[in-house]
Amino acid sequence: MILFSLYLLLSIDLLQGTFKRQVEVGRVVLINYGADAGKLAVIIDIVDHNRALIDGPTTGVTRQAFPFRRLVLTPLVLKDLPRAIGQSALKKALEKNDTVNAWNKTAWAKKLEQRKTRAGLSDFDRFKLLKLKNQRRFAVGSAVAAAKKQTA
Repeated sequence: MILFSLYLLLSIDLLQGTFKRQVEVGRVVLINYGADAGKLAVIIDIVDHNRALIDGPTTGVTRQAFPFRRLVLTPLVLKDLPRAIGQSALKKALEKNDTVNAWNKTAWAKKLEQRKTRAGLSDFDRFKLLKLKNQRRFAVGSAVAAAKKQTA
C-alpha cells in the first residue's frame, strides 16, 4: 500500500513537471550579461530556439534580439500579450500590471539589491557593519544565556 501511494505521488509529480518557467511571449526576463545586465525586459517574440526579441520600455532596454543564455526567466508573465506588440502598448501593459513593483517585491530582487548595496560599501562602512553585527551577536548571546539561567 505504501509503495502504491508513493508511486502515485511520483507519477503526479512527473505529470505536472517540475519546470514551471517556460519561454513564452510576455515572460519577464532579467538580463544577466552585457551593458544591460541587471535590467528587466519582456519577451516580445521568439526568433528561433536560441534567441528572443525583447523590449524593456520602462527599464531602458531597447528592442533587440537577445540570446536565451544571457536571459534569466522570472516568474512574472504578462498574460494575453500579442506577438511583436508596439512599445507604447507594452509600456501600458507593464504599468497596468504594475510589473516593476511586483518584481521589486520579490525576494530575488531584494537579494540583488542587497548585493549591489554591499558591493558599494566603503572600507569604513564595512567596518561599521562588522561592529554592528558583533553588537547584535553579543546581545542575542547574552539573552540566550539569561534564558538558560532562568530555566535551570
